[in-house]
Amino acid sequence: MNTVGNIVKNRDVFTVQRGQSVADAVKFMVEKSIGAVAVLDEDRLVGIFSERDLMKRIVAKGLDPQKTRLQEVMTQNIIAAHPDESYESCLAKMQSHGIRHLVIAAGDRLAGMISLRDLMLIDIKEKSAAIEMMNAYLHYVPPAVE
Repeated sequence: MNTVGNIVKNRDVFTVQRGQSVADAVKFMVEKSIGAVAVLDEDRLVGIFSERDLMKRIVAKGLDPQKTRLQEVMTQNIIAAHPDESYESCLAKMQSHGIRHLVIAAGDRLAGMISLRDLMLIDIKEKSAAIEMMNAYLHYVPPAVE
């Protein structure tokens, strides 16, 4: 079984601190080409900040990203997956909660983050391999018996 812990184990984990400004976090996210970042209080996971948070909680409300701290606008009700969960379970969890980024954590210790796009690419690879196997089975012609 392909667990999300195995999927994220060799990836960089991008984080920001809760006291940082939104502007600093957004600049960091742009530099790293990521849509969401885990928010820490020292080394403890306390939230997530995403592009959606930026639009709904900063831009739409006319707040100043330079003056606003992440702790004021981050998503604190974190939807997380345990590193031992399957990618299918995580896809279902993301769909049921309407989220595009999922924190992978054991308790309040961050192991990584995964996006819906990441999981969909894995799902496509898995399904493609299964389809190829089924096609090979269906189109297999046994050698003639002499």
